[in-house]
Amino acid sequence: MQWAGPPRSLLTLFKHSLPLMAESEPVPLQVGEKRSCPENEEDKPSKKPRVESDHKNGGPSHDEVEEEEVEGGASEGEEDGETFADMMKHGLTEVDVGILKYVSDHEGFSGILKERYSDFVVHEINKQGKVVHLDDLSIPAEAEEVPEAEQQPKESDVLTEDQKKQLGELQLFKNKEGNVSIEVMDDTKEKRTLVHKAIKTQFAGLETKTEEKEGRKFIVAYHAAGKKALAAPRKHFWPKNRGSFCHFVLYKENKDTMDAINVLSKFLRLRPNMFSYMGTKDKRAITVQEIAVLKITAERLSHLNKCLMNLKLGNFCYKNHPLKLGELQGNHFTVVIRNISGTDEQVHRAMTSLKQTGFINYFGMQRFGTTAVSTQQVGRAILKNDWNQVVDLILKPRPGAEKEFLVRCREEWAKTQDPEAALKKLPNKRCVEGQLLRGLSMYGKTNIVTAFGLIPRNNRLMYVHSYQSLVWNTMVSRRIEAFGLKPVEGDLVLKGTTAHVLSAEEAESRSIHDIVMPLPGFDVIYPTHHVGEGYRDMLSADGLDIDKMRHKVKDYSLAGAYRRVVIRPSDVSWEVTQYDDPRISLVHTDFEKLENKPGPVFNKEGKHRALRMEFSLPPSTYATMAIREVLKLDTSIKKQTQLNTTWFN
Repeated sequence: MQWAGPPRSLLTLFKHSLPLMAESEPVPLQVGEKRSCPENEEDKPSKKPRVESDHKNGGPSHDEVEEEEVEGGASEGEEDGETFADMMKHGLTEVDVGILKYVSDHEGFSGILKERYSDFVVHEINKQGKVVHLDDLSIPAEAEEVPEAEQQPKESDVLTEDQKKQLGELQLFKNKEGNVSIEVMDDTKEKRTLVHKAIKTQFAGLETKTEEKEGRKFIVAYHAAGKKALAAPRKHFWPKNRGSFCHFVLYKENKDTMDAINVLSKFLRLRPNMFSYMGTKDKRAITVQEIAVLKITAERLSHLNKCLMNLKLGNFCYKNHPLKLGELQGNHFTVVIRNISGTDEQVHRAMTSLKQTGFINYFGMQRFGTTAVSTQQVGRAILKNDWNQVVDLILKPRPGAEKEFLVRCREEWAKTQDPEAALKKLPNKRCVEGQLLRGLSMYGKTNIVTAFGLIPRNNRLMYVHSYQSLVWNTMVSRRIEAFGLKPVEGDLVLKGTTAHVLSAEEAESRSIHDIVMPLPGFDVIYPTHHVGEGYRDMLSADGLDIDKMRHKVKDYSLAGAYRRVVIRPSDVSWEVTQYDDPRISLVHTDFEKLENKPGPVFNKEGKHRALRMEFSLPPSTYATMAIREVLKLDTSIKKQTQLNTTWFN
């Protein structure tokens, strides 16, 4: 089946067309005014998952981290399709990471996944089981309370219309001087304080200072972005009867959660760790989730809607608690698969199977990275305590195309083994390679463990979790191959958080949806049938002892966890629609509804057909694996790139 419309570069079509985790573009939908927002630093570390449900939904794999971090160096569009195709020749396929089986026998069909980022919409399901929506931009009444001492002249009376215009231009980076000076004629401390407050309240992202020039005093407004933006927030009056945390709904397009929080933290002059959330959401999608921030008013947050692009904040309320990772019940997905080839009958069979039986709960392809050096290889080296190999795998030259500065960095390292010289080749030091090289430069090549520790903990743990995921995928494929969907003696089920081995009699009364398989670790048990022994064999072949999963470095000790073998989505619905223009959105988003924009109009005689499906999944579950089951489609970028102009059927 041929692609719809004009050919695109393989980079834009394949690089983002498939991988997407449940926890959570060509024409971006603009939100707010046309101004791109600055981005910021450090990823927030997360606690090591103890039970499977704590695995961070949508957490980045090594290559995702690497790619996101270095994105400032070269934009996606700078690489042509041929170059990307060349790189993908050395990537992974599903077979490489143990994804081998399907649960249903229906006939698959072709289609285009995530042709636009708006084809993938994710709404968080909060801990009360409610689907989170952005549907209210108003400020709650209590947000407008001010102490009597501050009920003086209104801030709006302090600034002239001309000054407001200048400050507005400065806020949107349209001011060539980079600052605005306001002379204080009535020079009293009270007047200056009022002007400072008026600017900061009405123009988010601006900072102020008082300067004296030739005996005259000026208040100078300038952009706070940069290191000064991370300074401790000022003390503001906070009513005792108001909850300490402002909870709000964050609607974002084509931006991952940490990037969005970094933007908000810069404009509010906060550290990113002042924000809390229940799960990270993917970049190439439209996502809606709840965020909480300590002692920032809804009014200040609401002001950000004036100048941020692809982000929208609303549904403000005050509560006495922050949010915690893993508290969510799951995510609700609206997915559009364009240009489908399946008949209505094929689609019906596929979707009915998804609704009734579900899909194998594999860890998806993005868990393992996209380049020739996969994340599980690094994870295996960490678990073997082979730190020289860890450095070699991350820094060595690799086949296939990469951004030019990474190629130069790797070549320098291979030639000189000099971390400082290799680091100089990187324009952005925040990529994984840059963080490791900086550590080697600071602590020396004989202290790799400490040097490696400069990489944020969450990113480091993704390596060992990736290896665990490879083992789990492989063993589950063996389990399905050996016993199909029938529970058998020796399988495991959960009783509370404890695993129990089924007897032959117990297995008769159980469903495949009850069966769990362990991720390897020191605090789990394994199936007592032959697949359980396969864990030991696989780790032994990799030079690891399954009975010794405690590591010399505590961070890399793996307790293990249990994960359900087959997941059945809830709230499953679908429809087949027809359309002509591939550029139109086929989903009516929360933001469009707020703006009273009409929903998509479908042409019953349209030349293209699309499958629009909706379903809900629990945390740590990959939506692409559900879609794989429907289409019977290899979701690896390598496979899609090889197919070039013909979608895999």
